[in-house]
Amino acid sequence: MSKGEETKEKILASAAELFNQQGYAGSSISDIMRVTGLQKGGIYNHFKSKDELALLAFDYAIAQIKQHYRVALRSKRHAIERLQAIIHVFRSNIDNPIIKGGCPLLNTAVESDDTHPQLRDRTQQAMNSWRDMICLIIQKGIERKQIRSDVDADEVATIIISTLEGAVMMTKLYQDSIHMERVIKHLNNYIETYLQI
Repeated sequence: MSKGEETKEKILASAAELFNQQGYAGSSISDIMRVTGLQKGGIYNHFKSKDELALLAFDYAIAQIKQHYRVALRSKRHAIERLQAIIHVFRSNIDNPIIKGGCPLLNTAVESDDTHPQLRDRTQQAMNSWRDMICLIIQKGIERKQIRSDVDADEVATIIISTLEGAVMMTKLYQDSIHMERVIKHLNNYIETYLQI
């Protein structure tokens, strides 16, 4: 990796955490300069605008999360184990955040819904990817007779994602992981009793 590529990655990593903690609108170019240790020209040497940086920083954050999912799923073959691995990654993100500030999908979805159409579209794409991953696991589980044939994969994806994201919100709001623990227990029970053959 060249020095320029290293600098660009450093900017993306720092901006991803900054935007995830303070929001896009709440982060100024001065904030970006502070967390990167670069001057304005050093930042704009790699990015045309704050908007471009926001989009690419979001992509960077999502890529980091996807990498954790890939690692967690690598050794799991059974659909139930794969769904539980996704839940485990989400749970581990509470104590050991992949990107500081909580779930980038949740944070960006809330912030961008009415204010930043490009960022909202990018967030929808990331959410679609997560939903598609869960749906594919369920569909393959049905084909392999690991999951009941009458299960609606998209419905289950909505339930899992909404429940996990709600748990993140409550855990952060109350600064108490009991909310995530309750959700993990509930989802594992739901998967084992409702989905599994």
